[in-house]
Amino acid sequence: MTVHFIGAGPGAADLITVRGRDRVAACPVCLYAGSLVAPEILGWCPPGARIVDTAPLDLDAILAEIAAAHAAGQDVARLHSGDLSIWSALAEQMRRLDGLGIPYTVTPGVPAFAAAAAVLRRELTVPGLAQSVVLTRTSGRASAMPERETLAAFAATGATLAIHLSIHVIERVASELIPFYGPSCPAAAVFRASWPDERVLRADLATLPAQVAAAGLERTALILVGPALGARDFRESALYAADYDRRYRPGGTVGGRT
Repeated sequence: MTVHFIGAGPGAADLITVRGRDRVAACPVCLYAGSLVAPEILGWCPPGARIVDTAPLDLDAILAEIAAAHAAGQDVARLHSGDLSIWSALAEQMRRLDGLGIPYTVTPGVPAFAAAAAVLRRELTVPGLAQSVVLTRTSGRASAMPERETLAAFAATGATLAIHLSIHVIERVASELIPFYGPSCPAAAVFRASWPDERVLRADLATLPAQVAAAGLERTALILVGPALGARDFRESALYAADYDRRYRPGGTVGGRT
């Protein structure tokens, strides 16, 4: 028996990986994260599968479901939204499973920031403007931010910021970032990227809070900030330059010729 932790992606059912879909289809037990997982994904569960919404459950109750499946020799598909590497509460579940001697695997998923960038049709790393993306959030009830991990500290780098779980404090976010990026820095808020009710707000950093308030966005939206979001005049990467010498194109060959 194995527990398969699966990143279900940002919303749209077809943004789950093929591996994730196949594991859902093979597991007689499915534990999923409530409204954050597309209902179409549950349709891939095998006939007669036990399907449990974990939204109302605490960690002990979730582990009780897994322990029961373990006793019955049944594999479990444990579906989380987005990707499991960030803000998924995966670490605490794996620690519990390690203590119980229950095996598990981890299947990555498409993260929300990648889906938001796709919706915006933007590359978050642009030559000469930004070569780093910071995934962060503000303090919340579930998890406080370490003192050294502040928006100001990250903003000082000039990187593209993908700020999760913070749309409800967008005014504070903007006020903390404007001293570093300036009021006219490109910014966006993407609500439920890839879902049918997806909404996209594009603005500069100073005016984004007013747009968010007017739209009534209070949750499930990602904030993106940085000059890369509005890049127009920038130098091209050397990667595809005709004279760029690299392993698969030595000597800067073009069309198979030097």
